[in-house]
Amino acid sequence: MTFTRYTERTAFERPLTSGVAYAVRVLRSEREEFEKQQGWTIKRMDTFEHNPVHKDEPSPIEEEYAPVIFAQDTVSHVISLDMLSGKEDRENVLRARASGKGVLTAPFRLLKTNRLGVILTFAVYKRELPSNATPNERIEATDGYLGGIFDIESLVEKLLHQLASKQTIFVNVYDITNLSHPISMYGSNVSDDGLWHVSTLNFGDPFRKHEMRCRFKQKAPWPLLAISTSIGILVIASLVGHIFQATVNRIAKVEEDYHEMMELKKKAEAADVAKSQFLATVSHEIRTPMNGVLGMLDMLMDTELDVTQQDYVRTAQASGKALVSLINEVLDQAKVESGKLELEAVSFNLRAILDDVLSLFSGKSQDKGVELAVYISDRVPETLIGDPGRFRQIITNLMGNSIKFTEKGHIFVTVYLVEEVVDSIEVETELSSSKNTLSGYPVADRCHSWKGFKTFNQDGSTSPFKSSSADLINLIVSVEDTGQGIPLEAQSRIFTPFMQVGPSISRIHGGTGIGLSISKYLVGRMKGEIGFVSIPNIGSTFTFTAVFGNGSSTSNEHNSQQMNNQPNSVSSEFQGMKALVVDPRPIRGKVSRYHIQRLGIQVEVVSDLLQCLSQIASGSKIINMILVEQEVWEKDTSVSTLFVNNLRKLGCGFLSKLFLLANSISSSRANTSTDGVSIPTVIMKPLRSSMLAASLQRAMGVGNKGNIRNGELPSMSLRHLLLGRKILIVDDNNVNLKVAAAGLKRYGAAVVCVERGKKATELLTPPHQFDACFMDIQMPEMDGFEATKIIREMEHNFNNRIRRGEVSIEAYENVSNFHVPILAMTADVIQATYEECLRSGMDGYVSKPFEAEQLYREVSRFFPPIPDRSP
Repeated sequence: MTFTRYTERTAFERPLTSGVAYAVRVLRSEREEFEKQQGWTIKRMDTFEHNPVHKDEPSPIEEEYAPVIFAQDTVSHVISLDMLSGKEDRENVLRARASGKGVLTAPFRLLKTNRLGVILTFAVYKRELPSNATPNERIEATDGYLGGIFDIESLVEKLLHQLASKQTIFVNVYDITNLSHPISMYGSNVSDDGLWHVSTLNFGDPFRKHEMRCRFKQKAPWPLLAISTSIGILVIASLVGHIFQATVNRIAKVEEDYHEMMELKKKAEAADVAKSQFLATVSHEIRTPMNGVLGMLDMLMDTELDVTQQDYVRTAQASGKALVSLINEVLDQAKVESGKLELEAVSFNLRAILDDVLSLFSGKSQDKGVELAVYISDRVPETLIGDPGRFRQIITNLMGNSIKFTEKGHIFVTVYLVEEVVDSIEVETELSSSKNTLSGYPVADRCHSWKGFKTFNQDGSTSPFKSSSADLINLIVSVEDTGQGIPLEAQSRIFTPFMQVGPSISRIHGGTGIGLSISKYLVGRMKGEIGFVSIPNIGSTFTFTAVFGNGSSTSNEHNSQQMNNQPNSVSSEFQGMKALVVDPRPIRGKVSRYHIQRLGIQVEVVSDLLQCLSQIASGSKIINMILVEQEVWEKDTSVSTLFVNNLRKLGCGFLSKLFLLANSISSSRANTSTDGVSIPTVIMKPLRSSMLAASLQRAMGVGNKGNIRNGELPSMSLRHLLLGRKILIVDDNNVNLKVAAAGLKRYGAAVVCVERGKKATELLTPPHQFDACFMDIQMPEMDGFEATKIIREMEHNFNNRIRRGEVSIEAYENVSNFHVPILAMTADVIQATYEECLRSGMDGYVSKPFEAEQLYREVSRFFPPIPDRSP
């Protein structure tokens, strides 16, 4: 609970105060760092008092300050003001901390209201002090100051405006600390006719003295009334003093509660640090052996294995990767809770990322016979700027859930610009029609999944500042499935961490229940929103928005992430070709057209085989390929047979240009012939450009038949970087040494392995012949941080000797500045570890188990490619 909320909720305990505020003690040496943390400058109190127009004037240089950092809403205008720069407040603060008691200011005009008031101030100490502590000890222990503000005029009006009488009375309250110059705190200065009733008021500060004077406005009352009135005034005066004293005690209680709250805050912060360290240690201890397991399995796959053995190895690899994925989810949740999850800003290809995710889930969708498809609007730029890894994580979480809970029908991912969803009638129609779906199964209307988004105005249009522009791209992404849906009673907690839809779901499908909560957090960090609509036994649609930079309009301002499946890289051999797609479903035909057009092929969609045959027979267009949907081919075998026979009669090699688009491996294998007619070449869904290009190249004999898979870095790229490089690997785990060494030797590197940081410092003492070092962090005797610092210190000293001419650079191949690239190689993926790596002098960071793309991204920053010497 914040200070503001606490003081507001407990205001009833302090009925006479106008507000409560807390000022912290700041020394001159601490001011710059304090202002940087707070985000504002300490301001002068006296300037604000006399000329509020110039209230932003900084406080002058002093030995110490007392800026207000917390305040009740009623007095929030005092935040950032230096209490020591105000005359009355300074005296109060100094007396409070030296005495250890609550002290009152002399009456003065309050800020903002300009009404007479006083401030009761208590000092807050860092530790418990003995009752006989000296003033100097109290000053040294002072942490801050708690103040209660009293509006005297309002206070007296509430309690003493009128007695229980029909006659009006005058009430005056004075500060008589200085008897020769009493200060009027309330009331009017009327002539003294000797009929005043005087009472002493005790406000809890023995240093200051106050009294109240009362008299009737008209003639003197009867003696009995005068006696009762005097008694009443005495009782009321005592009551005022008692209430004021109670208020003082309540403020003292606030001070104690605040002190306790600060202690609890420190303990909570310490517990958070301990949790982060625990997670870092646990992740390291789990990921380190998993790195060895996965690395050895990868090496095993490079050996000669029969089909059964390969299946066993792939199963083991999948299980190991699932465990690593689970560890990453738990770590991400910890980062979310601590607010330490950071986003990158690099260029990336959105279409390539979605192709990668399709590849990830293609096997499961084919096994289930579930159609998996992606469609991205042509208006979405090829290159965006943002965090590709976190975007991939959101899509993977949503599609993973869909795959998990969908046994029939389809899973369909669409990506549009936000304004397209509103402006395009075509999009509106497709999204709202339950008949025109990818697989023909009914779906939950995705329009309801973004119903509550702030991105859209009440009338359904987009807010101007939310629309895409030349620099910012606002995407809306939907993941639609025809799965079992989410029970109505569970939908309210779907984004709650670690919450499962039900115990039976958890047992059947597994999972931690934190994927959606992390996705919601990531979407928020991308300045977007996420929502869903789900109908039990029909399906679910999750939709989110995200804002990215427009990479197409940016040159080299951002780091570039390698994406090898650019559409143009695989489309040159197909450029200008024409294709016919046979599909009766408009949305599915549109998806097929989208992927084929990415290869530079012109596409026309027809609804049945007879229309296709008519188009070919007319001869008006040259058709280079025919792609028939599996549903059409299997619907009527006699029509399919007739179609094939007619193609054979037309000649021109049409049979070699006929392809079948299939969802399920089993169905495509079962239907191997149609009345003796060979089945067309099968292209397995989900469609993605690299797979589609490779299938067409193999069948049609064009282009590069050995095209690499989407997202896979060619090993030759790494070989050009690492061939002949001498690399030192430092790791206390023998298995990890073998895995890392084998991974680098695969690309032609000369590898030296050591198990201790101390040995690494000996080998990397300048001069040496190593081109790079992969350094583990957590090692006995000397960890990677310490070893790196020693190496950097040795390099610094040696470089100084070269500059002074004590060492000749000719003896060391004219190297005038020794700096070996050191890459941290660790299973610890906490952000704080990465920062510590940079502070210790390391050049990069590779988490274990590392893969080719990650390795390439790091080493390419230090090594220029080795020229290809082949003729």
